[in-house]
Amino acid sequence: MTDLQPLTLLLGQSERQRDAALAEHQRAQIASDAAAGQAEQLRNYRREYEQRWSAQFARRGQIELVHCYQSFMARLTQAVEQQARVAEHAAQQLERALAALRTAEMRCASVRKLIERRVLEQRVATDRRDQKQTDEAATRAAWVRIGATRPSPLM
Repeated sequence: MTDLQPLTLLLGQSERQRDAALAEHQRAQIASDAAAGQAEQLRNYRREYEQRWSAQFARRGQIELVHCYQSFMARLTQAVEQQARVAEHAAQQLERALAALRTAEMRCASVRKLIERRVLEQRVATDRRDQKQTDEAATRAAWVRIGATRPSPLM
């Protein structure tokens, strides 16, 4: 079993890497959800703001007020676009973290499978060795029995 020690160490290292990848994926998921939520809030705010001021302008609007509205809407649109880029970047990071997590999980599964195979090989080799020893002992016992039933040539 000592020849499995390097594989066991490799499995431990792979599991630690997988755990780190899982933590990174969870962090990326939280960041992506937060960025997407914030982008949605900004879009909703812009929509509500447009509706509120559209009704105001339908009644009567002063030109200075219209310029302020347009200036604020331009900045708000920039903020919405910037937050959409942030959300997209966070989604890309989430995808990369998920890919890294899947790779780490595959590595762990591969090492586990290799350990299982090695254990099975050792078990089969041990069973064969035991069977060979049993067969040899049975053969010796048979030869002893055959030798005991034969008359001795000196008689």
